[in-house]
Amino acid sequence: MKVMIRKNAAGELTAYVPKKDLEEPITECQKPELWGGVVTLANGWRLELPEMPSDTRLPITVEARRLEEG
Repeated sequence: MKVMIRKNAAGELTAYVPKKDLEEPITECQKPELWGGVVTLANGWRLELPEMPSDTRLPITVEARRLEEG
């Protein structure tokens, strides 16, 4: 699914899913550089992000995979 990753005005990372009209803060990152790992959103969704260079500029739209809960 397409996901836009950006920083909000407070400097927090957020994920926006256009098809669901959903924007949630990223509360947990598997990898400190964000890319190539799993992130957890405030609503509990877990998304696997693609591998990208750690200095990738935000905002950016990527193809992420939503992982099953549980």
